Amino acid sequence: MGIVTFVDETTSGSRTDGWGLEIAEERLTVRELVRRRVFQEVAEYNARTPGVFQGLVQPEDAERELNGYAMRTPRRIDPEAQTELALKAFAGNGFLVLVEDRQVTDPDEEIELALGTEVTFLKLVPLVGG
Repeated sequence: MGIVTFVDETTSGSRTDGWGLEIAEERLTVRELVRRRVFQEVAEYNARTPGVFQGLVQPEDAERELNGYAMRTPRRIDPEAQTELALKAFAGNGFLVLVEDRQVTDPDEEIELALGTEVTFLKLVPLVGG
């Protein structure tokens, strides 16, 4: 059992402070790691229901803001639907997953979660005009 640290980065160079999630298993697929991350951030949002969702991917019916995604109407987010959005974004190169410094491209690849593992979600920013 250990804490996995999730860090978000963008290709423009911004980096968030990491946040930890306790994971009991020593090995997980990338798909399951994304699911657990999304479920955690959705649970935290749904417990407070603030106007802005700060998560891995944009929920449906939300607008991008500087520090997250503004919900057009306050509502609870469905963690299953949000996980599907995240996995589609991963498959469509919306973000890259780096475990320590190694890129993982297959959502079904099992990764070893040693003590203090850092997982970086590198959000790709589309180029202007393309």
